[in-house]
Amino acid sequence: MQINGIHHVTAIAGPARRNLDFYSRVLGLRLVKRTVNFDDPTTWHLYFGDADGAPGTILTFFPWEHVAPGRLGVGETQETAFRIPASALDYWTQRFVGLGVVHDAPETRFGETVLAFRDPDGMRLALVAVPGGESEPSWDNGEIPGALAIRGFHGVTLLLAETGPTAAILSEVFGFAEVGRENGIVRMQAAGTAQGGVVDLREGRGSLPARLGGGSVHHVAFRARDDAEQARMVKLLSDRFGLRTTGQRDRNYFRSVYFREPGGVLFEIATDAPGFAADEPAESLGSALKLPPQYEKRRGEIEAALPALV
Repeated sequence: MQINGIHHVTAIAGPARRNLDFYSRVLGLRLVKRTVNFDDPTTWHLYFGDADGAPGTILTFFPWEHVAPGRLGVGETQETAFRIPASALDYWTQRFVGLGVVHDAPETRFGETVLAFRDPDGMRLALVAVPGGESEPSWDNGEIPGALAIRGFHGVTLLLAETGPTAAILSEVFGFAEVGRENGIVRMQAAGTAQGGVVDLREGRGSLPARLGGGSVHHVAFRARDDAEQARMVKLLSDRFGLRTTGQRDRNYFRSVYFREPGGVLFEIATDAPGFAADEPAESLGSALKLPPQYEKRRGEIEAALPALV
């Protein structure tokens, strides 16, 4: 049986220490893995999520100390939204006011109350108040009460020149279906999936193309249960849509292939296995620098080059 939904979202940030402080302290997410960019091992790759680092909760960052700001445009993720219990909305609004987090007034989208805000790099984020969200897993960081904490992803909004071709990929490859239209947005939803189950498609015809930089989403990853399901998706992309993917790449905690969907957004297909406890106990996730085997012999050099996190 196919498991649908978003696996993780990867974005670009400025200083690593500031990024860690915002997502672990201000938002209360768990740092589930501290490793390096496999293509640039002198750059951190930080993973934030729930207590277990479950698919559908993971937001990851490549932080560069002096990165130039990105420019939002077509072919990019416009907003990344998290789930919170409906009863937590007032708490988060007051928390943002008290901590000086840039945010908008709550608004209603598709019948849900949404609190949009930005991180220190200008990345567009939102909290979506979900009735019954209290029953979903979270992470208690010792400051934000567990009953009010973030519950993983609600979904993402993609800004596209046209929505139809991307909707077809989401539907036929990733198991999403259109469930509504509102204010020029097409909502696609994965049946039976709570966390990471929504992709909103916004048409931005005539807008400038996106320029990656600080505050930009680099790619969105979708779930595959295992290698066989991933291979089935790759074949469907080729046979049905004429799209080619990269070869499979081992990311230690999942195995990935990448491709550009028709609207220009970089998509990844990531396996659920083996997960973030593959190289450290679940109770101590994110407590130590974990390197892929090919970089262990350079550990001293890499540790010296990485910016301090505390």
